[in-house]
Amino acid sequence: MENKKGGIFFFAIIAIIVGTALWKQIDFKTMTVDKIGLSILYLCTFLFAVFFLVRNLRNRNQN
Repeated sequence: MENKKGGIFFFAIIAIIVGTALWKQIDFKTMTVDKIGLSILYLCTFLFAVFFLVRNLRNRNQN
């Protein structure tokens, strides 16, 4: 049985870093973002990392 802790750790670090960067891009007073293209890329990467994190945790709990 292979060890999947490395994948979970990797995607958790990516989600934290990209989520923080996305948080800094949003101006909550005017509800706008500084750079739209970069914010979209951050959002896609964040959602990708969270998806794989949840999938890995579900598979780990089923085994």
